[in-house]
Amino acid sequence: MIDYRLPASRMKDAMKGGGIREILNKAGALERSGRKIIHLEIGRPDYDSPLCAKEAAKKALDSGLVHYTDTAGTLELRRAVAGSLGRDTGMDIDPDTEIIITTGAVEALAATFFTFLEPGDEVIAPTPFFAAYADQIAIAGGLLREVPCRFENGFRLDPKDIEAAITKKTRLLLVNSPNNPTGAVMNCHELSDIAAIAIKHDILVVSDECYEKFMYDASHISIASLPGMRERTITISSASKTFSMTGWRVGWIFAPREMKPYLAKAHQNLTSCAASFAQAGVAEAFKNADDDVKHMIDGYRIRRDAILDRLSQIEGFEVKKPEGAFYVFPRVEKLASRVHLSAPELAARLLDEAGVATVPGEAFHARGSFLRMAYCRPIDEIHEAMDKIEAAVKKLTSA
Repeated sequence: MIDYRLPASRMKDAMKGGGIREILNKAGALERSGRKIIHLEIGRPDYDSPLCAKEAAKKALDSGLVHYTDTAGTLELRRAVAGSLGRDTGMDIDPDTEIIITTGAVEALAATFFTFLEPGDEVIAPTPFFAAYADQIAIAGGLLREVPCRFENGFRLDPKDIEAAITKKTRLLLVNSPNNPTGAVMNCHELSDIAAIAIKHDILVVSDECYEKFMYDASHISIASLPGMRERTITISSASKTFSMTGWRVGWIFAPREMKPYLAKAHQNLTSCAASFAQAGVAEAFKNADDDVKHMIDGYRIRRDAILDRLSQIEGFEVKKPEGAFYVFPRVEKLASRVHLSAPELAARLLDEAGVATVPGEAFHARGSFLRMAYCRPIDEIHEAMDKIEAAVKKLTSA
């Protein structure tokens, strides 16, 4: 028998099951067997990509734009990203020296961790957080230091907790606002406190801003725009959520010019470049898809309010109002305790018996019993899902 020596030591912490993709795969298998499944597990906008973007991609293909682009991306798209960021933040951004186009935000994160982490370097990350952070940090040889955010205060980050987590090995601080999975949004006061801590301790900040346009009750502030932060912040975002282009796999990094050559080299050796014709489509979306984005976000605001109203009426579910993104993250501690099920077991029962796919909070390193639900589904499906969850809960509590 061949000894494959799998996995490598750096992979051991990245091989845990029970995450979003595993649940999506199980839900897909149930669908293929004939079951109807309502997908609240995957953060995938249900709106179509903007027509203008699709037409631009077709035109690019027809005109022969099918080869490698510059490693950092087409100048057209880099200019579009720099212009959009500049208008939103008030910064003058150079598309040549400060922007890299990547194959989605996940690859942008990977390139960032590979560029900056030495084995044993620590990354501070407020929890709950996007599950890929933990996997990528582990694969890059870094060590994760989690700082829990609490349900009781709406998952708001306490800067004092961040400072208490800093050690001599701290290299990076992760910020994600609006947050996946909670929908919490950091305000200017909180971000200013975080900035002061980063400057005081000479820490680099990685700011995941993939949900920056999905704002309902607050305004988005990019930490890179605060005094003293531009030179120490790596900002990451993508077209996936903003333009409902998840399958196009186009993201970007905005970073200080001193960092760009090293980030670009890591990116080059991960994917060479983002797809040329996809970049053309995203560039067109930046020019002409504002109305599509507004329409989508207006729709998600209605869905958010609907799912909050319904969840608040289901026994054992406690929920805080998310200010951004398109997720709710109800606490199910009381229900789980009453029916003697963990959150993963409860999620499995909802999938198997009610046909509603959700993700347990453990996938996001949450402390306590939570379920993440993505409300990027048609409003009638949301109401149907809530009906089925309510019926399943009544069945569980009456058993």
